[in-house]
Amino acid sequence: VGAVTVISPLELIRTKMQSRQLSYRELGVCIQSAVAQDGWLSLWRGWGPTVLRDVPFSALYWFNYELVREWLCGQARLDEATFMISFASGAISGTVAAVLTLPFDVVKTQRQIELGDGEVHPVAASKPSSTWLLMRRIRAESGTRGLFAGKAVSPTPGWGLLVPWCHRGANEVVLAGFLPRVIKVAPACAIMISTYEFGKTFFQKLNQERRLRGL
Repeated sequence: VGAVTVISPLELIRTKMQSRQLSYRELGVCIQSAVAQDGWLSLWRGWGPTVLRDVPFSALYWFNYELVREWLCGQARLDEATFMISFASGAISGTVAAVLTLPFDVVKTQRQIELGDGEVHPVAASKPSSTWLLMRRIRAESGTRGLFAGKAVSPTPGWGLLVPWCHRGANEVVLAGFLPRVIKVAPACAIMISTYEFGKTFFQKLNQERRLRGL
Protein backbone atom coordinates (compact mmCIF):
# COMPACT_ATOMS: atom_id res chain seq x y z
CA VAL A 1 0.00 0.00 0.00
CA GLY A 2 2.87 2.36 0.83
CA ALA A 3 4.56 1.70 -2.51
CA VAL A 4 1.28 2.29 -4.37
CA THR A 5 0.81 5.61 -2.56
CA VAL A 6 4.31 6.84 -3.41
CA ILE A 7 4.23 5.76 -7.06
CA SER A 8 0.59 6.72 -7.78
CA PRO A 9 1.29 10.27 -9.10
CA LEU A 10 3.98 8.92 -11.47
CA GLU A 11 1.61 6.17 -12.64
CA LEU A 12 -1.05 8.81 -13.28
CA ILE A 13 1.35 10.92 -15.39
CA ARG A 14 2.47 7.87 -17.39
CA THR A 15 -1.13 6.81 -18.08
CA LYS A 16 -2.13 10.35 -19.07
CA MET A 17 0.76 10.64 -21.53
CA GLN A 18 -0.07 7.27 -23.07
CA SER A 19 -3.73 8.16 -23.47
CA ARG A 20 -3.06 11.02 -25.87
CA GLN A 21 -0.18 12.81 -27.56
CA LEU A 22 0.81 15.48 -25.03
CA SER A 23 3.88 17.64 -24.70
CA TYR A 24 5.33 18.10 -21.23
CA ARG A 25 3.95 21.63 -21.26
CA GLU A 26 0.43 20.40 -22.07
CA LEU A 27 0.77 17.74 -19.40
CA GLY A 28 1.75 20.44 -16.92
CA VAL A 29 -1.37 22.42 -17.83
CA CYS A 30 -3.55 19.34 -17.24
CA ILE A 31 -1.95 18.77 -13.84
CA GLN A 32 -2.25 22.44 -12.87
CA SER A 33 -5.92 22.59 -13.82
CA ALA A 34 -6.64 19.40 -11.88
CA VAL A 35 -4.79 20.66 -8.80
CA ALA A 36 -6.51 24.06 -9.03
CA GLN A 37 -9.93 22.42 -9.27
CA ASP A 38 -9.63 19.48 -6.86
CA GLY A 39 -6.44 20.14 -4.86
CA TRP A 40 -3.24 18.11 -4.58
CA LEU A 41 -5.19 14.94 -3.85
CA SER A 42 -6.16 14.90 -7.54
CA LEU A 43 -2.63 13.61 -8.24
CA TRP A 44 -3.63 10.41 -6.44
CA ARG A 45 -6.65 9.88 -8.70
CA GLY A 46 -6.95 6.15 -9.29
CA TRP A 47 -5.31 5.28 -5.97
CA GLY A 48 -8.31 3.26 -4.79
CA PRO A 49 -8.58 0.91 -7.77
CA THR A 50 -4.77 0.67 -7.87
CA VAL A 51 -4.75 -0.65 -4.30
CA LEU A 52 -7.64 -2.99 -5.10
CA ARG A 53 -5.59 -4.23 -8.06
CA ASP A 54 -2.11 -4.53 -6.55
CA VAL A 55 -2.86 -5.99 -3.10
CA PRO A 56 -4.92 -8.95 -4.39
CA PHE A 57 -2.46 -9.28 -7.28
CA SER A 58 0.46 -9.81 -4.88
CA ALA A 59 -1.50 -12.29 -2.77
CA LEU A 60 -2.66 -14.28 -5.80
CA TYR A 61 0.76 -14.15 -7.44
CA TRP A 62 2.79 -15.50 -4.52
CA PHE A 63 0.19 -18.09 -3.54
CA ASN A 64 -0.05 -19.49 -7.07
CA TYR A 65 3.70 -19.23 -7.61
CA GLU A 66 4.40 -21.55 -4.71
CA LEU A 67 1.73 -24.01 -5.88
CA VAL A 68 2.88 -24.05 -9.51
CA ARG A 69 6.58 -24.28 -8.60
CA GLU A 70 5.94 -27.18 -6.23
CA TRP A 71 3.85 -28.97 -8.87
CA LEU A 72 6.45 -28.48 -11.62
CA CYS A 73 9.23 -29.68 -9.32
CA GLY A 74 7.16 -32.76 -8.58
CA GLN A 75 6.58 -33.42 -12.27
CA ALA A 76 10.31 -33.06 -12.98
CA ARG A 77 11.22 -35.03 -9.83
CA LEU A 78 13.48 -32.26 -8.55
CA ASP A 79 14.07 -31.15 -4.97
CA GLU A 80 14.88 -27.58 -5.98
CA ALA A 81 13.42 -25.43 -8.73
CA THR A 82 15.59 -24.75 -11.76
CA PHE A 83 15.75 -21.38 -13.51
CA MET A 84 13.22 -22.49 -16.13
CA ILE A 85 10.81 -23.86 -13.52
CA SER A 86 10.93 -20.53 -11.65
CA PHE A 87 10.47 -18.67 -14.94
CA ALA A 88 7.45 -20.74 -15.98
CA SER A 89 5.91 -20.58 -12.50
CA GLY A 90 6.29 -16.81 -12.44
CA ALA A 91 4.71 -16.41 -15.88
CA ILE A 92 1.74 -18.67 -15.08
CA SER A 93 1.02 -17.16 -11.65
CA GLY A 94 1.48 -13.64 -13.03
CA THR A 95 -1.00 -14.34 -15.81
CA VAL A 96 -3.63 -15.67 -13.40
CA ALA A 97 -3.24 -12.71 -11.05
CA ALA A 98 -3.30 -10.20 -13.93
CA VAL A 99 -6.53 -11.60 -15.39
CA LEU A 100 -8.36 -11.76 -12.05
CA THR A 101 -7.44 -8.18 -11.11
CA LEU A 102 -7.94 -6.71 -14.61
CA PRO A 103 -11.29 -4.95 -13.88
CA PHE A 104 -9.58 -2.75 -11.28
CA ASP A 105 -6.81 -1.94 -13.77
CA VAL A 106 -9.42 -0.85 -16.32
CA VAL A 107 -11.13 1.40 -13.75
CA LYS A 108 -7.78 2.85 -12.64
CA THR A 109 -6.85 3.69 -16.22
CA GLN A 110 -10.17 5.40 -16.93
CA ARG A 111 -9.99 7.48 -13.76
CA GLN A 112 -6.45 8.63 -14.48
CA ILE A 113 -7.22 9.51 -18.10
CA GLU A 114 -9.88 11.92 -16.81
CA LEU A 115 -7.15 14.11 -15.27
CA GLY A 116 -7.58 17.68 -16.53
CA ASP A 117 -10.45 16.77 -18.87
CA GLY A 118 -13.11 18.54 -16.84
CA GLU A 119 -12.61 21.86 -18.62
CA VAL A 120 -12.58 20.27 -22.08
CA HIS A 121 -15.41 17.78 -21.51
CA PRO A 122 -17.59 19.18 -18.71
CA VAL A 123 -20.28 16.55 -19.34
CA ALA A 124 -17.84 13.70 -18.83
CA ALA A 125 -16.69 15.27 -15.59
CA SER A 126 -20.16 14.77 -14.11
CA LYS A 127 -20.07 11.02 -14.66
CA PRO A 128 -19.56 8.84 -11.57
CA SER A 129 -15.89 8.41 -10.77
CA SER A 130 -15.78 6.23 -7.66
CA THR A 131 -14.40 2.74 -8.21
CA TRP A 132 -17.61 0.79 -7.68
CA LEU A 133 -19.83 3.26 -9.56
CA LEU A 134 -17.43 3.21 -12.51
CA MET A 135 -17.48 -0.58 -12.54
CA ARG A 136 -21.28 -0.58 -12.49
CA ARG A 137 -21.39 2.00 -15.33
CA ILE A 138 -18.92 0.03 -17.47
CA ARG A 139 -20.89 -3.17 -16.87
CA ALA A 140 -24.16 -1.42 -17.72
CA GLU A 141 -22.75 0.08 -20.93
CA SER A 142 -20.57 -2.79 -22.19
CA GLY A 143 -21.51 -5.82 -20.09
CA THR A 144 -19.10 -7.84 -17.97
CA ARG A 145 -16.81 -8.10 -20.97
CA GLY A 146 -16.27 -4.34 -20.76
CA LEU A 147 -14.44 -4.78 -17.45
CA PHE A 148 -11.83 -6.82 -19.31
CA ALA A 149 -11.81 -4.88 -22.58
CA GLY A 150 -9.84 -1.80 -21.61
CA LYS A 151 -10.00 1.85 -22.57
CA ALA A 152 -10.12 3.01 -26.20
CA VAL A 153 -8.08 6.15 -26.89
CA SER A 154 -6.60 7.96 -29.88
CA PRO A 155 -3.26 6.41 -30.88
CA THR A 156 0.01 8.32 -30.67
CA PRO A 157 2.76 8.00 -33.31
CA GLY A 158 4.82 4.86 -32.93
CA TRP A 159 2.21 2.82 -31.07
CA GLY A 160 1.78 0.60 -34.13
CA LEU A 161 5.35 -0.59 -33.61
CA LEU A 162 5.39 -0.65 -29.81
CA VAL A 163 2.03 -2.25 -29.02
CA PRO A 164 0.51 -3.71 -32.22
CA TRP A 165 -1.70 -6.06 -30.19
CA CYS A 166 -3.61 -3.05 -28.83
CA HIS A 167 -5.21 -1.87 -32.08
CA ARG A 168 -8.97 -1.73 -32.38
CA GLY A 169 -9.86 -0.18 -35.73
CA ALA A 170 -8.00 2.60 -37.50
CA ASN A 171 -8.54 5.51 -35.14
CA GLU A 172 -8.38 4.08 -31.64
CA VAL A 173 -6.19 1.94 -29.44
CA VAL A 174 -6.96 -0.11 -26.36
CA LEU A 175 -4.75 1.34 -23.62
CA ALA A 176 -5.57 -1.24 -20.99
CA GLY A 177 -7.11 -4.63 -21.55
CA PHE A 178 -6.76 -8.38 -21.32
CA LEU A 179 -4.07 -9.09 -23.91
CA PRO A 180 -1.88 -5.99 -23.33
CA ARG A 181 -1.84 -6.57 -19.56
CA VAL A 182 -1.00 -10.28 -19.87
CA ILE A 183 1.75 -9.58 -22.41
CA LYS A 184 3.20 -6.99 -20.05
CA VAL A 185 2.76 -8.76 -16.70
CA ALA A 186 3.58 -12.39 -17.50
CA PRO A 187 7.15 -11.82 -18.80
CA ALA A 188 7.82 -9.21 -16.11
CA CYS A 189 6.79 -11.58 -13.31
CA ALA A 190 8.72 -14.46 -14.89
CA ILE A 191 11.93 -12.44 -15.25
CA MET A 192 11.62 -10.94 -11.77
CA ILE A 193 11.09 -14.18 -9.86
CA SER A 194 13.52 -16.33 -11.85
CA THR A 195 16.25 -13.71 -11.45
CA TYR A 196 15.49 -13.45 -7.73
CA GLU A 197 15.58 -17.22 -7.24
CA PHE A 198 18.82 -17.51 -9.25
CA GLY A 199 20.48 -14.74 -7.26
CA LYS A 200 19.29 -16.19 -3.95
CA THR A 201 20.65 -19.66 -4.80
CA PHE A 202 23.92 -18.24 -6.10
CA PHE A 203 24.68 -16.20 -2.98
CA GLN A 204 23.55 -19.02 -0.65
CA LYS A 205 26.08 -21.35 -2.29
CA LEU A 206 28.72 -18.62 -2.20
CA ASN A 207 28.18 -18.08 1.53
CA GLN A 208 28.32 -21.81 2.21
CA GLU A 209 31.62 -22.11 0.36
CA ARG A 210 33.08 -19.24 2.36
CA ARG A 211 32.00 -20.86 5.62
CA LEU A 212 33.58 -24.14 4.60
CA ARG A 213 36.80 -22.39 3.71
CA GLY A 214 36.78 -20.65 7.07
CA LEU A 215 36.61 -24.02 8.82
